[in-house]
Amino acid sequence: MTYPFVISPMLVQDFESEDELIERCKEWNLLSTTATRVKTYLYKRQGLTLPCEIVGYVDPQTVVIQFENNQQHCIHPAYLKEMQTAAFGSRAGTVSEAAKTEDSGNDPEEAVAEEGAADAVGSAACPENSGDEEATPSMAVSSRAEEAVAIVAGEPPEAPKKKPAKSPKKVALVLPEEKLQMTAVVKEFTTVPNHFSDNDDEVIIYEGVAVEGHDLAIDEIWSSHSATLKKLELAVGDTVSFEAKVVAKKLTQHPVKYKINNPSKMKKVE
Repeated sequence: MTYPFVISPMLVQDFESEDELIERCKEWNLLSTTATRVKTYLYKRQGLTLPCEIVGYVDPQTVVIQFENNQQHCIHPAYLKEMQTAAFGSRAGTVSEAAKTEDSGNDPEEAVAEEGAADAVGSAACPENSGDEEATPSMAVSSRAEEAVAIVAGEPPEAPKKKPAKSPKKVALVLPEEKLQMTAVVKEFTTVPNHFSDNDDEVIIYEGVAVEGHDLAIDEIWSSHSATLKKLELAVGDTVSFEAKVVAKKLTQHPVKYKINNPSKMKKVE
């Protein structure tokens, strides 16, 4: 069984370890400060109560959960936390939250809790999905919010507007599971913000990527500028060869969609 309400993430940032998952759940207030293990959460929607687990994140405000049918869904951590309360989903609770939202000046979409308004946060963190009707629920959420307000006021809801035609979906690049022998040219050294650390992360962006034995359309790729790589004293324009696994993981604030994980046998090519 699949769930039609799911907002599937285009790119998921995985946790390096269970310890990192626990620490981030504490920062999202999804675990107590004394917790030492992960837990299973409940996702509640339209009479459904579905067990799920946190498997990654898109950004610090968008958690990726996975249901028992392996579907993944984007959700705001505060909204997921609210779902763990026994009173979540009650009619009174929904009206009360709507009133609080109106008083605070927030977007009325978030007040329609039972309709999944807070789930729309996930779509904002997945811009590549902008042409996909399922991945951009903001119009649908807004419509549901307006309909709910009209019903409370005693007015009949407006007829739904005709949806624009879907744009063609982009075909995702199929990446091999095994390590690959590659060469690439150092294009740039840069840093990206780390919301969970006081210091920015150092990274390297490569261009001219060539994969031995595979015809992969990868123009640019990135990796962490680790202590091991610093020993090579790389400079812009250097050609390097290495073995690594390629994963779909976008570099923050840069249009580089693929990362090399656990590079080994890295060396300069003269």
